[in-house]
Amino acid sequence: MIQALTISQSKNVTLSGVTVKNSENFQIAIMFSQGIRVEGATVTAPVDSPNTDGIHVHMSSLVSITNSTIRTGDDCISLGTGVTNISVQDITCGPGHGISIGSLGGSPGDTIVQNVTVSSVILTGTQNGLRIKTWANPYDGFVSGIVFRHAIMNNVQNPIIIDQNYCPGNANCPNQVSAYIYHR
Repeated sequence: MIQALTISQSKNVTLSGVTVKNSENFQIAIMFSQGIRVEGATVTAPVDSPNTDGIHVHMSSLVSITNSTIRTGDDCISLGTGVTNISVQDITCGPGHGISIGSLGGSPGDTIVQNVTVSSVILTGTQNGLRIKTWANPYDGFVSGIVFRHAIMNNVQNPIIIDQNYCPGNANCPNQVSAYIYHR
């Protein structure tokens, strides 16, 4: 996969004021890292470009994404498996697929997200607003400690969506019962 910018196996990095445009895949990827701050980023990709997530976070902790504008053909921000203690704040998103947690559960070990706060976001012209998506596989795992607060949505097709039977495109999806949701 080609990303415009990847932060991998890193600690205590601040990325400030960067502009990323038209990468073939994820625009910014944060993987296997901790203590990463992204501030004031501007990320753009054509609205019809698949898999062009603006900022994708995977297997990382203590990540903060703030004061950024993201326009893509896929998720503005995607929080994949193994992310903990994530803060997303003051984001302008759209067009795109919104802010997503997941997809999770597509394979063993692909299942944990915890302590995520998304606040003060504006989503305009997106397919989804705030989304949690899991495959309907029988793998153990969980999503917990998720807070969505102060979201403004304009012309958003699916403002809040929890999809426990996620199956993109023509994938060979399992015929399983949806995963268990526990809300407290």
